[in-house]
Formats: sequence, C-alpha cells, structure tokens
Amino acid sequence: MKGKFVEQFGPRESMEYDVVIVGGGPAGLSAAIRLKQLAARNGSSITVCVLEKGSEIGAHILSGAVMDPVALNELIPDWKDKGAPLDVPVTEDRFLFLSETRSIRTPNWALPSNFQNHGNYVISLGKFTRWLGQQAEELGVEIFPGFAAAEVLYHEDGSVTGVATGNMGVGKEGEPTSNFQLGMELHARYTLFAEGCRGHLGRQLIDKFQLGANSDPQTYGIGIKELWEIGPAEHKPGLVIHTAGWPLDARTYGGAFLYHLDQNQVVVGLVVGLGYQNPYLSPFEEFQRYKTHPDIRTFLEGGKRVSYGARAITAGGLLSLPKPIFPGGALIGDDAGYLNASRIKGSHAAIKTGMLAADAAFDAVQAGRRSDELVDYPASFRNSWLHDELFKARNFKQWMAKGLYLGTMMVGLEQKVLRGNVPWTLHHKHHDHEMLRPASTCSRIAYPKPDGVLTFDRLSSVFISNTNHEENQPVHLTLKDASVPVNVNLRTYAGPETRFCPAGVYEFVENEDGSDRLQINAQNCVHCKTCDIKDPTQNIVWVTPEGGGGPNYSRM
Repeated sequence: MKGKFVEQFGPRESMEYDVVIVGGGPAGLSAAIRLKQLAARNGSSITVCVLEKGSEIGAHILSGAVMDPVALNELIPDWKDKGAPLDVPVTEDRFLFLSETRSIRTPNWALPSNFQNHGNYVISLGKFTRWLGQQAEELGVEIFPGFAAAEVLYHEDGSVTGVATGNMGVGKEGEPTSNFQLGMELHARYTLFAEGCRGHLGRQLIDKFQLGANSDPQTYGIGIKELWEIGPAEHKPGLVIHTAGWPLDARTYGGAFLYHLDQNQVVVGLVVGLGYQNPYLSPFEEFQRYKTHPDIRTFLEGGKRVSYGARAITAGGLLSLPKPIFPGGALIGDDAGYLNASRIKGSHAAIKTGMLAADAAFDAVQAGRRSDELVDYPASFRNSWLHDELFKARNFKQWMAKGLYLGTMMVGLEQKVLRGNVPWTLHHKHHDHEMLRPASTCSRIAYPKPDGVLTFDRLSSVFISNTNHEENQPVHLTLKDASVPVNVNLRTYAGPETRFCPAGVYEFVENEDGSDRLQINAQNCVHCKTCDIKDPTQNIVWVTPEGGGGPNYSRM
C-alpha cells in the first residue's frame, strides 16, 4: 500500500540528520539531550530529531511512578535548579500482603533494597517527560510530535538508513482521501528506537536481525493505573504502598501500588503478569476489585477519579534483553526491555541507556562512520551500574512465576540476605502467549458489577483517558487471519481478547445468521500493546495508527 501511494503521489520528501530518534519518552529525549551536550562540550555540531507519535510530548507516557534520580543526576546534574518536577520525595514505604479482607505488613527492616525508596521521588512521569522535552528543545533538538514512525528504511546492504512517517488522510478501506498527505522519510547516520514496551518497529528489528537469538523469551505485564483526588485527611505526600496477593491468586504473578503525590492526589494501580494461564482472568476487573480492599478504599472513598490509563511493561530483565544494536541503529529503554521488574522502575534505566547509546553514536558520527554497529553501546552497558542492578535482579520474575509464597521467600533470600550475589541463574522458557490453557480446563471468574463510585467499567475509563483516533482511517489492530478469533480464540479460549484488553476494543457479536464475529473498536485503543503480546495465536498485530491518535495522559 505504501508503495502504491509513492508511485501515485510521487517520491516522499526526505530530511537528513546525523541521528534520528523514534519515541519522545525518557529514553529518546535523554539520548537527544546527551548528543547535544557532547557536541557542545567538544565544540562540534550534531543534528538530532525526535519523532513522537503522541499529539504532544508526554501524551502517551504512563507509569506509576516512583523515580530513582540516579541517571538524571548524570544527565542533568543541576536538574533541581532547572525546575525538574521531582517535588515529592518518598517519605514512607509500606509493603502489604493482602487477603480479601485483611493485610499483613512486612516490617521495613525486613524489606529488600528493591522495595526501599529512600532518596526516590513520587512523580508524574508525563509531566517529567514534558520537562525533559523542553530541555532537549533548548539544546537545539528538533522534536516532531504527532508524527508516527511507521516504517523502517534500509540501505541496499540491509543496514538501517532511517524511518518513514505514516501517511495521513488514508480512509478506512485504505484509499487516499481529500486530506491525503504522503509520509516523510527521515534519513540518518544512526537511528535510535525508543518506542517503549513492545515497540512496533522495535519488534520488527528484533525479528529481522534475530536480536533475541541468544536471549530468553521476553515476558511482560500489563499495568493499569488511575489518578485520584482525595481528601486532605487521607493524603500523605510521599507515602509509597506496594502490595502482593489478593485480588490475584497465589499462582498468578502481579502486584499493586498506591503512591501519594502532592495536591491531594494519589495514583493507584495493578500490574498483572501476562504469563497468566486462566483465559477467564481480566486484569481490568482485577484492578477494580483491588480498590475495594479495606486498606486501599480507605484512601479513595470520598475522592474523585480523574484519569485512567494502561500500558504493557517488560519484565524479563537482564536475561531477556535482545542484542541492542544492528547495522545503522540501536534499541534503547523499554524498546529493548531494560526495566527492572523487581523495583517496578524503568525510567532511570531508560535515561541511562539513552545516554549510553548517545555516547556511542556521537563518537561514531565524529569519526565519520555511518550505518555500522554501535558496538561501544552494549560494551559500556556491561560496565555500568545499570548492568550490576539488573544482574542482581536477574532471577526475580522467574522465582515469582513459581508462585507468591515460594517466589517471595526466594526473592527475599536473594535480595535481602545474599544481596543478589547468588551462584545460580534461572531462565525463562516460554513466551506469555503460550501460557493460556483451554477454557474447558479452567474455572470462570465472577467479577462484581462496577458501582460507578469506587469501581468502573471500561468505556467510562477510556473516556477519561482522553483517547481519540481519526475515525476514517484503517483499523490499526490488524488480523493475520480473520477466521482465527472465532474458530480458535472463542472456541478454545472463550475469547480472551474481550478480557485482556483494558479498553473494550474487542467484542464478539452475533451475526444475523447466528454465527459469531469479532468486532474491533479501534477508536478505544489506549496503545497498551497487550493484545499484540497475549493473543494466544499471535494473530493480532498492532500497527501505528495515524500520528497524534491515542490517549492523552495530560496528568499521568
């Protein structure tokens, strides 16, 4: 289709840069800032642009978030003077094991270091990312929000030469409309991909260059989050609560959090590992149940929910990292999977890997190189504090996948007693989509109806995520085979896409002849990528919609 448009409307315009960065999150912006800093220090110049598919920088950013400033201290040492929005230092940690009606608190002295947040900050990652974008622009970085990188471009020798943005004004049936605009090509000596978890182009690059050939399968979780305004009496700025156990059963990996920001705001969320087995499980409904626990609802009752969002996160850790480089570019941040699941933190890793890749790219550009492998990037990672951190946590997800009780005991032994210095290494063996069992072998889960006060349905949740897509465009949730959802997913797994999607995108409807079909409500999509990950047949493929579409997490 892209080829037809190019032939019909002429060649795409192109722009040349030294470095093109795909994704305006913490990783991409940190790489851009670092490149400009290095050029200034060396009295040289380097051209850098950042493409961001969201309508503005920060629009698609979603995280807890408690931030470790260790990498920010390296990137922008005077961040406090520059007004970085890290305004709420952590004042107290609580870790609770929940049953349906009770909780047991782990004494703080017994918490391993990964659950201790002294020196960290409770932040809005979206607000922080917008600030980071301002720092980049002040240094001369060209930032293009609302432009989705839809295609990787290659030289004849197979090396990456850049990316092309998606065509605008394409109708539902794939035909050009009166508003049609051909996408633009951005060429670079090196292209850094910072799309976040399960990046559309990053996934293609991993497959094309077999970057995961020597790694364990990547594993994921879905994080669902709400922002609430609560009463002053319940608000405790800097309080960080993590919980394990209910509403998930002991065999299902996951955990939840409640973080107190400033201005009487709290964020509450649940992460569910996408390796779960019961197709009747619904991460969205589990999250709604979570808020009804006595220890959680006490903060929320009488408050007001003001925003909602969902996003997949990588959880495989060090052992699941692909080779991060290929001829002409690199993967940074969560596009590669550098998040530390044991700490539920990835922004510091995103910043650090952006810096490391930028260092390698700058040296290569200054040496007159282009389109080769940035071998200094993975080498510097192996010698970094981030590698040490991830190495100590390398067994976390593997232990927790064995169940709450055994996992907790072994993580406590490794992290608290042995401080990560263990002689054994456990490996992931399966992709998350391989883990679902047939519905006939599983028990249905009865979820209570939402009350509209503390618990809510999907559609009202999507509404406050400010999600919007141009309606007259091709559906960006594509099916390799349109018969599979009914013939396999519905018949064998009871239609799990209707439950693992947190936005009401998928529903099975009955045709006039009594047969079933899958209806895809693509306008609801919050770009979480869960369907692309968890679909048991890997028949659903998420592709980039028209630039600027999706959620608008203005306060998240």
